[in-house]
This record gives sequence, structure tokens and C-alpha cells, in this order.
Amino acid sequence: MAQLIGIITGTGLGDALAEQMVDSQLQEVETPFGKTSADILVGKFGQRNIALLNRHGQGHELSPSEIPFAANIFALKELGVRAVITTGAVGSLREEIKPGELVIVDQFIDKTFRRQVSFFGDFGAVHCEMSEPACPRLRNILIETAQTINLKIHSKGTYVCMEGPQFSTHAESLMHRAWGGDLVGMTAMPEAKLAREAQICYVLIALASDYDCWRPHDEGQNSKTLLQEIVANLQKATDNSLELIKAVLRSNSELIYEQCTCRKSLDLAVWTDKSRIAPDEKKKLETLFE
Repeated sequence: MAQLIGIITGTGLGDALAEQMVDSQLQEVETPFGKTSADILVGKFGQRNIALLNRHGQGHELSPSEIPFAANIFALKELGVRAVITTGAVGSLREEIKPGELVIVDQFIDKTFRRQVSFFGDFGAVHCEMSEPACPRLRNILIETAQTINLKIHSKGTYVCMEGPQFSTHAESLMHRAWGGDLVGMTAMPEAKLAREAQICYVLIALASDYDCWRPHDEGQNSKTLLQEIVANLQKATDNSLELIKAVLRSNSELIYEQCTCRKSLDLAVWTDKSRIAPDEKKKLETLFE
């Protein structure tokens, strides 16, 4: 099986990238965790084999709490994905992270509570190391590539993932800042955790659409004008993230590296005695151990 680079995006960026793929076809993948958000487009971009998945489904039909994160990650691993680059819109919690800018996220705070956070519920006790939840090696590749195309980015940032679908209250936004959060969004978790359990290198490009509500909007700005501004900021960030992803895919960087610690995350993670793990559970999840 060929090894692939996974790309998980929102609707606009995914459509733009799909138009530039060749020899592509949609793949429907059966998983033990149900259906994926959408069929996965597998093809080539330059010399890279990639698998492109729209996180929210066709027409952005899935809210964050409804995204089948476990099915998505499992299906990508089943297809041969060993490293994944993802994007996601966020609100900025810091003055220096301006709307329209990109952040290569290095840390997460998980506030979600309605989502499946592990593949191993019936398997046994499995504890993956998560001190560096975004692959440091992939992050460095994105940071270095951004420099080669003169693209301004923020090289690190802590992403607070909330359940949603409502946005933060003012008090919550201030709390997220006090915790050390730089960004707030609704889609990075448990995606990053599941990627680590699947032994997939994971990196997230965060797209700042606006300042979260800790910062008052300009006086006199009506809701229509504000929405237009947010859409314009998100489009700018989307265009820049597309250019970064294309530059990374065109580069000679070793995006898949079998000696990366992410690719060995299950080596010491299974604490349950192997003799006590049900054979059918071993069979069901064998893809994760590849």
C-alpha cells in the first residue's frame, strides 16, 4: 500500500486543492466507527500521493460536535495516511495574532465533552504520550517552508478547543486568555488525540478569522459589516494556508518519516496484558498499529 499525506480542511480550501489534484477518485471507507464526514478524495498533487477529507462534510453540513472524528482518522490510516496536515478557523485570543493571519499550533487545551476521544474503549488501557500533541518535525517543515515563500506566520500557539456550537461568553474568553490560550476553536480535538493513537504525524494550521469576544468590536460597526470583515479575513487566511500547503507538498521535505516518535506512539502505550485483550478487538484495531 502506498503511503499518503492526509489533508483535512474546511470546504473552501478543500475544493481549491481538489481542483489541482490529478488521477483522483473518491473513496468510501468502511470503519468500525461509522461513516466519515465525506468520501475521501485520493490522488496526486505533484509527486505526492494525498488523501483529502472535508471535515464538515459536503456543504458544511456537520457542526463540530457531529464530526465523526474517529471514523475520519481511522479511514485515513486505513488508506495509508501516515502524516496529516489540517486547517481550521479560530478566534484570536491575543492582540498580536491579527485576523487573517496563520498560526502553526503547538499546544492544545481540550474542553470538549460530547465526543469520542479514544479508539480503545473496549480494547483495554491505552495511554499515549501527548506532551507535544502536534508533530514537532512536521511543524518545523511548515515553518521553514513559510519562510521560503515569504509568508508571515506565527510559529506557535495554544489552541483552546471548546465544544460549541455556541461561541464563548465574554467571561469564558477572558478565562481562556488567563489559561494561556492564544486561539479558540471547535474542531482540533479530539482529532489530534486520535491521530496520535493512530500513529499519524499531525499538524494544524490555524486560520484566525477575528478576535474572540474578549476584545470589543469597533464602536459603530454593525453586524453586517462585522460579518463581511470576518469573511474577508477568513478568505485571506484560507488563500495563504492553501499556498503554504501547496509549497509543502511541492518541497523535497520528508513529510513521512518512519522513525518519528509519532509513528511509534503505541510502542509503550498499551498497559493491558495482551492475553486479556479480546481477539476481535485486536483484529478490529490492527490498522492503528501499522
